[in-house]
Amino acid sequence: MTRRARVRTALAAAAACLLAAAPRAAQGQQTQTQTEIKLRAQRDTLDQIRQERAALEARMRQLQSSAHSLSDEVANLDARAGATARLVDELDHQLTTINADVGDATHDLVGAEDDLTAQRAILRHRLVEIYKRGPMFTFQVLLSAQSFGDLVARYKYLHLLALRDRALVKHVQDLRDQVAQQRDRLVTLQDAVAQNRSDKAREEGELRSLEHQRQRSLSSVRQEVQQTEARLAAVRRTESALANAIAALEEARRRSLAARPNAAPSRSTITTADYGRLDWPVTGTILYPFGRQVQANNTTIRWNGIGIAAPIGTPVHVVAAGEVVSVSQLGLYGLTVIVDHGGGDYSIYGSLQEARVKRGDHVVKDQVIGTVGVSDPDFPAHLHFEVRQHGGPAVDPTTWLKHR
Repeated sequence: MTRRARVRTALAAAAACLLAAAPRAAQGQQTQTQTEIKLRAQRDTLDQIRQERAALEARMRQLQSSAHSLSDEVANLDARAGATARLVDELDHQLTTINADVGDATHDLVGAEDDLTAQRAILRHRLVEIYKRGPMFTFQVLLSAQSFGDLVARYKYLHLLALRDRALVKHVQDLRDQVAQQRDRLVTLQDAVAQNRSDKAREEGELRSLEHQRQRSLSSVRQEVQQTEARLAAVRRTESALANAIAALEEARRRSLAARPNAAPSRSTITTADYGRLDWPVTGTILYPFGRQVQANNTTIRWNGIGIAAPIGTPVHVVAAGEVVSVSQLGLYGLTVIVDHGGGDYSIYGSLQEARVKRGDHVVKDQVIGTVGVSDPDFPAHLHFEVRQHGGPAVDPTTWLKHR
């Protein structure tokens, strides 16, 4: 082989040494960058889901601190369970990504360690050869040249060998740094796997807890629905019983008028002049108004009167003169007194603790006819007060009572 051929061979060997590790390192760096971008996106998704769940938990605390329907609580629990399930799924995706990255990092580490072992062997061989030739070998080679051209060729050859040796040393150092980085990366990924599994176990426990809460809330909703339906049925039965009582009284009044065709019809002691002027039967706040009222659980109940809160034993006054036509127990209204004011007009006083009048008694305005009691378990002590006109239709009592 000529000197020029040997120079070209040495140059090619040096270039191959310099470029051998570049594709593998670049590929490993690109894979790591793509994985980091994917993991960062997955962490952003996890943060968004956690923020959504935090808002739902804040809404639940708001519901628990205020009157609300259990169905709202169940809907909130459903939404929180859905968010937590998405968190678990996202953690699964993240774990898959991390495991794939662990596999890539392990492969890169094994390749780098193999390459490092081979390059160290080459470097060791070179050091042995250099040691054998001694420190004066370079000068011996140059001085033994037979011509100036031979000297230049030998100088170039030795220069390329020096470059190759430097590249080899740097490549060994780079590989050593790469191995250290890959090991650190594996440790980090193993910690990420452990954290991911811990987060997943915690979120799965939260999901099971939410499902249990949802089941309890659904049971409470069913129980509440049953209680509400039972209460509405009781209210309807009470109203029906009162309407039948008024109808019976009206039928009796009409038969009495028919039996005495020449008798003057009775006139009501409540007239249009009394609008907004009648005294309240008791003093207190209104628990429930006249008409339809939407409950917290979205059910609707209709009241034919008003509920006036007052302490137990508070005297109840009749709003106008009339005749007591009924003193009896009436469903949710409990002990109830009905006063006939004439002309088909009636006032009703329910939820009494005691009655101080009896059927057939004639009463005057403001006379005490009983005391406030408790009959409806859903309400505190109060008076249920109604006004019915012209044969029984219920009207809003507050239109007759003094404005407060």
